[in-house]
Amino acid sequence: MVSVKQLGILLFFLNFGFALAQNDSTAIVLDSVATQTTGDDFVKKLANLEKQRFADSIRRADLEQRIDALGSSNKDRSELEAQLLQFRAKDSLLRETKKQQIASLKETTKGYPVIGFHEDTLFLIYNRIASFSAQDRANAISQRIKKLPEELTFKANSLKITENEATVDVIYNSQTIISVTDVDALWFETTPFELATDYKKIIGTEVLNYKEENSLLNLLKSIGLALLVLIIIGLIIKYVLRLFRWTALKIQRQKHKRLKALTLKNYTLLDTERQVHVLLLINRIVKWVTVLFAIYVALPIVFGFFPQTESFANTLFGYIINPIKSIFLAFWNYLPNIFAIVVIIIVFRLVLKGLHFLKVEVAEERLSFNGFYPDWANPTYQLARVLVIAFAFVVIFPYLPGSESPVFQGISVFLGFLFTFGSAGSLSNVIAGLVLTYMRLFKIGDRVKIGEIVGDVIEKSSLVTRVRTPKNEIISIPNSTVMSSHTINYSSDAPEKGLIIHTTVTIGYDIPWKDMHQVLIDAALRTDLVLKDPQPFVLQTSLEDFYVAYQINAYIREANKQAAIYSQLHQNIQDVCNENGIEILSPHYRAARDGNQSTIPSDYLPKDYEAPSFNVKSKQ
Repeated sequence: MVSVKQLGILLFFLNFGFALAQNDSTAIVLDSVATQTTGDDFVKKLANLEKQRFADSIRRADLEQRIDALGSSNKDRSELEAQLLQFRAKDSLLRETKKQQIASLKETTKGYPVIGFHEDTLFLIYNRIASFSAQDRANAISQRIKKLPEELTFKANSLKITENEATVDVIYNSQTIISVTDVDALWFETTPFELATDYKKIIGTEVLNYKEENSLLNLLKSIGLALLVLIIIGLIIKYVLRLFRWTALKIQRQKHKRLKALTLKNYTLLDTERQVHVLLLINRIVKWVTVLFAIYVALPIVFGFFPQTESFANTLFGYIINPIKSIFLAFWNYLPNIFAIVVIIIVFRLVLKGLHFLKVEVAEERLSFNGFYPDWANPTYQLARVLVIAFAFVVIFPYLPGSESPVFQGISVFLGFLFTFGSAGSLSNVIAGLVLTYMRLFKIGDRVKIGEIVGDVIEKSSLVTRVRTPKNEIISIPNSTVMSSHTINYSSDAPEKGLIIHTTVTIGYDIPWKDMHQVLIDAALRTDLVLKDPQPFVLQTSLEDFYVAYQINAYIREANKQAAIYSQLHQNIQDVCNENGIEILSPHYRAARDGNQSTIPSDYLPKDYEAPSFNVKSKQ
């Protein structure tokens, strides 16, 4: 028979189970992250499993009491024991189901740390209890642990473990430090009592270590060690300052000994005075960097002696170690990309060397292609070189550090925008320069006329063409202007076919044209650099009212010397005309021959020449 006390216990479990089924908020264990990740479905499923487990536990307790009340020979005992085994198997199955539910959440669940005295993590809390989330539980446990050292009587065995109906608690005196539920234990695949025992050991060790670290004896030891470190650092700084003071004096003494002026051709880059100043500046910088580094290293060591400031020590060391570690790891991880970039650069350098070899061979006419001129070799090579380098950069770009960064890409787009709109005029000149190169309008040294400018081409760049005029003026003409202007090249056919120079002389009708033709041809043949073959020729370009216009044409090969050739040709025309008694008169020049001096220079007149007298005739 069941006693009254046993019946009361059974009623308690029954009521507790029904309350659990009616209100999820009073559930003993609800996984906080499960609620966030899987929603109400997981909470209801877990609550139903807990309800079934409590209901089965009541039935199991009832069966155990009934079995105890029966004798060993009672025939109903075996039947009750069979039922008890079924409930135990069912309980094991429910427990396994809960473990599977929890295992499915381990990959996505975030644990909240219980923080110790040195801001270190003692253990993690994953589950909630009733209205307390996992984070609230972790914060509450951390605060309770940090109050334990205030108890002067705290010892290793001060923490106790008590088992309740739904939890196993770790308590100190009458205060609960942490409550462990069945779900907490399932999360770590252990029992609540074993997990509570582990937590008790961790908490006790942490509190005892903290109390030991903050004992008077340890505090005195820490102060002594800190003073010792400060004395050592002070001595190091003292002798470092002496060392750099000695090096400064040593530098000043070398001013007129080992230090000599650094010159580049005729320019003095650094005289001895400047060298001393630079070396002293470097000496001062290294000195203070060394002093600051010594102080920086000493501070973490001193902070490390005291538990309260140990975290500062780790932080200060981290300022140096972490960047160095990050740089080293970044370099190590980047090594494959570096090797890839090196291989790409080597391949493209070989390609450029091959193109350069072809350029030299074509330019020196050892290699020829139909329709490709030697003077195209260099500009074609430069164009191909730019394209190859651009393609190499495109290939290398993905291997550059930060190439996928939005900031890096934004800067690249911004620079491209500036280049596009800022160099619009320059690009038109560059394109015009390429077109001029392949049009072969002129080459370096040619005598040309571009618009109204006449001169010799001295430079062809990607932006401008420079011309030296006969007056030794250097004029820069944008390539776009050259493209839009008419261009005359005097030198292109002059070496082979000759360039025809010409000038016009006007002579009156009283001079026979045949005589005038011969005079002009003789004057041209006397001129230096005028070709004898083809022979000069004369064209009568017009018959005006008072004179005939004779144009002398002669072939030359030196197109760049036209000014001197024209000048000598005009001199020779004057001389030959004078030798043949031909006066070169202005178009409207009029003279009465009677009584007037001849316009021919006296050197060409007979020695007995006298100006004629006026003749007057009268009729009787």
